[in-house]
Amino acid sequence: MKTAENATSGAGLAWCKSSYSGAEGGQCVEVAADPNAVLVRDSKDSAGSALSLGPKAWVEFVKRAARG
Repeated sequence: MKTAENATSGAGLAWCKSSYSGAEGGQCVEVAADPNAVLVRDSKDSAGSALSLGPKAWVEFVKRAARG
């Protein structure tokens, strides 16, 4: 797991906001995929750092998140 320099390293990517994110703000995340990684960032701080996960790490993250 790596931290991208900042979210601008994901410039030109399509960022998708979590469907669990409400209109009132709060705890929201966005993800974007490039050929080598999935980037995750705080939607309230799109200029901040993004977490970069390789394909295997992303699959493991989603599996564990689904279990709660």
